[in-house]
Amino acid sequence: MRIYPAKPEKVYFYATCLVDMFDPEAGLDAITLLEQQGIEVIFKEKQTCCGQPAYSSGYDGEAKQVALSQMALFEEQWPVIVLSGSCGGMMHHHYRRLFKEDEKQQQVDIFCDRVFELTEFLVNVCRIKLNDRGESTSVVMHTSCAARREMNVHVTATQLLNQLENVELREQDYESECCGFGGTFAVRHPNISQAMVEDKTHHLSNTQADELVSADWGCLLNINGALDYQGKSMRGRHLASFLLERTGGK
Repeated sequence: MRIYPAKPEKVYFYATCLVDMFDPEAGLDAITLLEQQGIEVIFKEKQTCCGQPAYSSGYDGEAKQVALSQMALFEEQWPVIVLSGSCGGMMHHHYRRLFKEDEKQQQVDIFCDRVFELTEFLVNVCRIKLNDRGESTSVVMHTSCAARREMNVHVTATQLLNQLENVELREQDYESECCGFGGTFAVRHPNISQAMVEDKTHHLSNTQADELVSADWGCLLNINGALDYQGKSMRGRHLASFLLERTGGK
């Protein structure tokens, strides 16, 4: 069981490639949520990919090079807040496996202990209390496989949404099933990926929720693309943006 530290004065912010390229506004919203907790947020501009695509494709050597370059950026001992359960899982769990029995193993373990997914950090370290200022609405949430099974942060994301008194959280059928993205899986197995996202969008749409939210932009890209192709009006956005808007901080 993870032991959480006291709320720090500063944190590093790891936006992830997909937020940087497709939804930088979500990154800014997440930074605002952290700053509202009295925390100084440090963003290192040279951050790149976490190495997960290479790692999941079997290129351990290349993944280690990426991991080393990223870990070197965050030299001070502040927590590293990651805006994705998938990248969080890579940096918190799989960096350890990449460097098992390596001379840098102890150094890597220390870094991995500093990595937190955003919702996990807000709930378990900041002890955040949200004041809902929005109109009544309903949402359905999708959680990535890594966020759910490696980081267990579907729990903290749900806790944040449940703090919003005017928001009804609706549960989709087969909630824990993958959307079919899976990083390079969608490229290697496009037909299987398409069938999986068709199932996912069907169950999400059946909730008739007003909004779709997720804390992982990889899944959102896949799901939103499928919804658009199907001609459906539902679109998903990052949980950080939804939370900031509901609490009047936007």
